[in-house]
Amino acid sequence: MAANPEKLPLTVAVIALNAESQLGELLSSVGFADEVLVVDSGSTDGTVRLAEASGARVIRKEWLGFGRQKQFAVSQARHDWVLCLDVDERVTPRLAQSIREALAGGRFKAWRMARRNRFLGAWLSHGEGYPDWSLRMFHRAHASWSNDEVHEAVLTTTEVGRLDGDLLHDSAEDVATYMAKQNRYTTLHAEALYRQGVRAGYAKLLVNPLVRFLKFYVLKLGFLDGGPGFAHVVIGCNNTFHKYLKLIELQKAGR
Repeated sequence: MAANPEKLPLTVAVIALNAESQLGELLSSVGFADEVLVVDSGSTDGTVRLAEASGARVIRKEWLGFGRQKQFAVSQARHDWVLCLDVDERVTPRLAQSIREALAGGRFKAWRMARRNRFLGAWLSHGEGYPDWSLRMFHRAHASWSNDEVHEAVLTTTEVGRLDGDLLHDSAEDVATYMAKQNRYTTLHAEALYRQGVRAGYAKLLVNPLVRFLKFYVLKLGFLDGGPGFAHVVIGCNNTFHKYLKLIELQKAGR
């Protein structure tokens, strides 16, 4: 099928699992792309039906871990230029225009965008919440996703540009669900560190969360986001504490 000349020669790549409640807003925000590809890892809700009804191409693939799953999606894209998004994100009109200008200009082969996080009903403007610069758009000959199971990242040796406009991240989760997800992530991160040979002592339980708090709440002005900003930073510090505590537990079990 020939590409629509009014759309950008770009594939929006999304990995999904039971994301029916979130996927619609994302899909409606990326109509500028010639292809939207959804890689589904076994949804039992209406995710696949919604994606296909919106014109997306759907591929079913068993779960490989975050990094490998995203790289699989990149490998299946019909275009070399790929924009990788999560189901709880959406592209603002200004960011969409900036993407259009970036592809027309051809200056860089990889681009970061400012991700704005919503927490406790508030859009954060400081701290860890904004600007959370994320490398999400790239030419796949010049960049790829890491193999990490969690906290995956795009790896590239090329110069990276910065796009204007925000990528909105709104997980729409209650605190209990959000904390449960953080618990899973810290477990995966601790396991990954252990496999890599990283070891930690009890001092990290004090020092690393404290450094993180000072960085994001004080130096990056997280205090200006009020209560939601404080809670967001503290949860991040809590994640650091639990990551290293779980790593210490793995070290003791492995003796």
